[in-house]
Amino acid sequence: MRSLLWPAGAAAAAAAGLIYVALVDPNEPGHYPLCPLFMLTGLYCPGCGALRATHALTHGDIGTALGMNVLVVALIPVAAVVWARWAVRSWQGRPFAIKAPPPAIVWAFLVLLISYGVVRNLPFGHFLAP
Repeated sequence: MRSLLWPAGAAAAAAAGLIYVALVDPNEPGHYPLCPLFMLTGLYCPGCGALRATHALTHGDIGTALGMNVLVVALIPVAAVVWARWAVRSWQGRPFAIKAPPPAIVWAFLVLLISYGVVRNLPFGHFLAP
């Protein structure tokens, strides 16, 4: 059981964060700080809308969440799988190590992230903006 302390602690911290975001609406001004990139340039970063997407998901509104930040919504299941793998390996007493993905995967993800950040600020990509 002691081996599950770290995964359980991470789950508890994530649950506390989700509860807070569910209760404190990021759509109302003054509750959360503005994105520094948006504040300085007026441009959306790849993470803009993530809190609003998370708030929508905690209220079961998948459509709104996808409209706020589709990338974050897509990455939440990935994070859940990584956490589950960590918890299972900890339960089994096996070490958990994330192997570095092949460089092609890392570069593809970086290109996706940068492209998402650029396209959501262009006129034809307005549907990706929060």
